[in-house]
Amino acid sequence: MRSRIRHRETHATERLGWLRAAVLGANDGILSTASLMVGVASATSPGSGRGAILLAGLSALIAGAMSMAAGEYVSVSSQSDSERADLAREKKELDADWHGELDELTEIYRIRGLDTPLARQVAEQLMRRDPLSAHARDELGMTEDGAARPVQAALASAASFACGAALPWLAAALAPDPYDAAGQSTGQTSVIWTVSAVSLLALLLLGLAGAWAGNAPKLRAAMRVLLWGVLAMAATAITGHLFGGVVG
Repeated sequence: MRSRIRHRETHATERLGWLRAAVLGANDGILSTASLMVGVASATSPGSGRGAILLAGLSALIAGAMSMAAGEYVSVSSQSDSERADLAREKKELDADWHGELDELTEIYRIRGLDTPLARQVAEQLMRRDPLSAHARDELGMTEDGAARPVQAALASAASFACGAALPWLAAALAPDPYDAAGQSTGQTSVIWTVSAVSLLALLLLGLAGAWAGNAPKLRAAMRVLLWGVLAMAATAITGHLFGGVVG
C-alpha cells in the first residue's frame, strides 16, 4: 500500500495580515522617532544636555504606539462591522430566496470555469453543508484567515511601533557627547549621526526582512524605505537647524 504524503504549501498571502501591520508599525516607529530626535538635536544649543532629545523620543514612542493601536483598531473594527453586516444580509437572502441564492452560486462557479451541470452540483453540495460559509467565501470573498481581528491588529501595530522607536532612542541615549579641544561641548553632532546611522541601518534591514517575508524584490524594497528615511531625517534636521534659535 502506497503511503500518502501530506504536503502543505506556505504562501506570502497567508502572512499579509500581520506582515502589513508589523512592517508598517516598525517602519513608522523608526522613521518618525528618529526624525523627531534628529530635528530636536539639530535645534539644541551647544553645551546643553540631551534630556530634551531623549524626552522627545520617549514621548514620540508612547504617543506613536498609542496612535498606531487606535488607528488600527478603528480601521479593522470598521472592516469587521462591514463583514458582519454583509453576513447578516446574506443570511436573510438565504432564508428568503434559497433557490435564487443557489442559482447565484452556480453562476459564480460557471464563470470561474466549471460547466453548468458541474457548477450546479458543486453549489448544491456546498449549500447543503454550510450555505452561509459558501456564499461568504465565494460571493463575498471572506475567509477565516483574512477575517478582521481588531485587537490583534492594534496590539501588533503598537508593539511593532514601540520596538522600532526604541532603536533610535537607545542610539541617542548611548551616543557620546562631543567636545572640542578646549573641552567645550560642540552640540549634539554625535547624537545626530548616531541616531541617523542606526535608524537608516534598521530601516534597510526592515525593508529586506519585509521583502523576504512577502516574497517581494529585496533590493527595491530596501532602497525604497532607505530613501524615505534619508529624506525625512534630512528635512527635520534642516528644520531644527533653521528654526531652533527662533523658538529657543
